[in-house]
Amino acid sequence: MKTSSVKPAEGKLGIMVVGLGAVTSTFITGVFMARKGLAKPIGSMTQYDKIRVGKGDDKKYLHYADIVPMASLDDIVFGAWDVYPANAFQSAMYAKVLKESDILPVQEELEKIVPIPAAFDKDFAKRIDGTNVKTCSSRWDMVEQLRADIRRFKEENGCSRIVVAWSASTEIYVKPNMAVHDTLEHLEAAMKADDRVNIAPSMCYAYAALAEGAPFVMGAPNTTIDIPAMWEMADKTGLPIAGKDFKTGQTLVKSGFAPIIGTRCLGLNGWFSTNILGNRDGLVLDEPANFHTKEVSKLSTLESILMEEKQPDLYTDYYHKVRINYYPPRNDNKESWDNIDIFGWMNYPMQIKINFLCRDSILAAPVLLDLCLLSDLAARAGRKGTQRFMSFFLKAPMHDYTQNEIPVNNLYQQYTLLKNAIREMGGYEPDEEID
Repeated sequence: MKTSSVKPAEGKLGIMVVGLGAVTSTFITGVFMARKGLAKPIGSMTQYDKIRVGKGDDKKYLHYADIVPMASLDDIVFGAWDVYPANAFQSAMYAKVLKESDILPVQEELEKIVPIPAAFDKDFAKRIDGTNVKTCSSRWDMVEQLRADIRRFKEENGCSRIVVAWSASTEIYVKPNMAVHDTLEHLEAAMKADDRVNIAPSMCYAYAALAEGAPFVMGAPNTTIDIPAMWEMADKTGLPIAGKDFKTGQTLVKSGFAPIIGTRCLGLNGWFSTNILGNRDGLVLDEPANFHTKEVSKLSTLESILMEEKQPDLYTDYYHKVRINYYPPRNDNKESWDNIDIFGWMNYPMQIKINFLCRDSILAAPVLLDLCLLSDLAARAGRKGTQRFMSFFLKAPMHDYTQNEIPVNNLYQQYTLLKNAIREMGGYEPDEEID
C-alpha cells in the first residue's frame, strides 16, 4: 500500500440520519446483522468492490479499505431524527421490508435508537403527519436546535466524527432563488428572517451539519445543498457535501443502459418510464408538488447522456416521460417499466422494454452506507465542496449550473470518477486504463 495523506479513521463515527423509515431502519439493521456475522452487506461498493491500482507487473486489485483508511462497520454509532416516535426496531417491523427473523437478532440494539424530534414543516410534505416534531420560532431557531442535537449526540456517544445524511421524504420543489440562495450571507439572513418559502427544513439540517463540522449527504431530490450559498458554506467549513437523491432502481438502469444506446450510435425517439411503489415515500410522492421535485431529478439523467448538441441526427426532440404511481399493496416492493423507442439503420424503428422488480430499501441501504463512509473519508482527506466522485450513487449529481456545467450521469464515467478518487486518496495515479 502506498502512503496515503488521508487522516486515519480513529474513534467512533456517528452517522445521524434524517428519517428513520424503511430505508434507514433497513440500513441500520443490516449493519448490526453484519457485525454479528448474520448477514452480508451485499450491494455495498465500500465493502465489496475492488479497484485496480498500478499497471503492468505492479497491477493489483484491492478493496477500498486496502487503499485508503476506511471507517469500520464496528465503529459506527447510529442516530436519527424522525417525525414519528417509533424506535428503530419498531420502524423496521412496521416497514415490512425485512423478515422478522432478520430483525429479531438485533432487536436490543435497534430499540436503543430512539429518534430525536424532527425539524419539520408540513407545508413541505403534506402527506406526513407525525407528532415527534420540534417547536421552532424561526428557521434560524430550527438550525440552532439541530446544531445542539448534533453536539449532544457526539458527546453522549463519544464520537470523534459525525456524518449527517438525509433519508427522509422528498420535499416540495424549491426553485433556486438567487436573491436568497446566491450567497451564504443571504441564506443566513433568510433563515433569521424566518423565510418559510425559500428555506426548506432540509436546508436547516444541512447548514447545522456543516456548522458542526459534519459532512452532509442529500439522499432525496430536494434542492437543499444544490445552491451556491451551500457550496460557499461547504468551502468555508472545509467539508464535503454530496447529493442528490439515492440512485436505486429505474435511474440506475437508465444511467447504465442509455450509454449503450449512445455508444452504439443508435437513435432515440422516446423513453417512457413508470413506477408503482407503496411505501411512505410513494405516499409522499403521490402529492403533485412533491412528485415534481422527484420528476426534475429523474428527468435530468437521460438528457445529460444522450445530448442533441453532440448527435443531432440521433437525439433531437425525443420524448422523455417519468411517472410514479402510489400503490399501497406493493409496500416497499417497487416495480418499474421502461419502454424505449429507438431507431437504427435507415431510420428503421425498434423497441426495448425493461421490467425491473426491485426492493427499494434493499437497494438504497448500501448506497446510504457507501455515501456516509465515503463522505467521512473525503472529510479526512481534506476534500471540500461538492464531491463529484460520489455521483455514481446519485440520481441527480450536483454540478455548477450557474456556469452551465453538465452533470455526469453516464454510469461508466461515474465509476471512473469514483475509482480515480479512491486511487488519488490512496497515493496512486489516476487513470482510465481498461481494468
